[in-house]
Amino acid sequence: MKILVIGGSYFFGRVFVMLAAKEHDVTVVNRGTCSVAELGAKQIKGDRKEEGVWKSIEDDYDCIVDFCAYEKGDIARVLENMPGRIRQYIFISTVDVYERGINGLKGEETPLETRPLPGEAGAYIAGKVALEREVREQCGKRGISCTVLRPAILYGPLNYAPRESVYIRLLARNRVLPRITDAAGSFQFVYVKDAAQAVLSCLLNPRAYGQAYNLCGEEVLTYDAFFRELGKASDVEAREIPLTAREAESQGLPLPFPLTEAETELYSNEKSKEELGLRYMDIGEGMARTYRAFRDI
Repeated sequence: MKILVIGGSYFFGRVFVMLAAKEHDVTVVNRGTCSVAELGAKQIKGDRKEEGVWKSIEDDYDCIVDFCAYEKGDIARVLENMPGRIRQYIFISTVDVYERGINGLKGEETPLETRPLPGEAGAYIAGKVALEREVREQCGKRGISCTVLRPAILYGPLNYAPRESVYIRLLARNRVLPRITDAAGSFQFVYVKDAAQAVLSCLLNPRAYGQAYNLCGEEVLTYDAFFRELGKASDVEAREIPLTAREAESQGLPLPFPLTEAETELYSNEKSKEELGLRYMDIGEGMARTYRAFRDI
């Protein structure tokens, strides 16, 4: 297939490009700060907010895979200005789009959040919700099939976000792990290669047309479970240091996952398994691979 990737320089997008370029003709549109030539992909340098970037791309593509649409208008700008034919648009959204406070596992038919939420997180969620509507409207007008993927918390090699790598550094350098004594929240991860495989499974897949899919592993984690799995994945015997959330933050330790039961939102992965045939990596194996990848950096 001929695939145009928007973003694709870092983490999730980069892992997808690494896998897709083995079998397909992949071109990446990004700002050029990170090369993809070594991954076997071609590159078009430009800012996605510039209409001229899209007007200059005249080829037809089987699929566009969009990793970095965040604000209303980001998808419309692409499709309104590209002169070539597009068969499918795959938009990477997030499980955070669902309405807050609904009990139980949220499936793909759960209502999306329409209330304004505060801060940067609220703006991020509002942007993704608007773009899910936008991709359906824009593709519908042009006869393009669309698919939305909603990953949970991504982890794995190449993760640049200050999450598991921070604690792997503590293990490798200092042989310590914290225990957050007042954390009661739960959360779900998805291994980055599983998420990339989900994208591959959607490419020109008629079953995925017009559909949305949650991407999340089988396990529901807590901070204690996360640190326990990381400790088991390591090659050192770690000393446990009890800390409250406030004490951890005062020492510069990120706490990027839900801390309280009130913040907990959980999701179902059944649709992705049934319709896309996905199988999610066990958290123990995924964390072991992640630890090995980061340990010597």
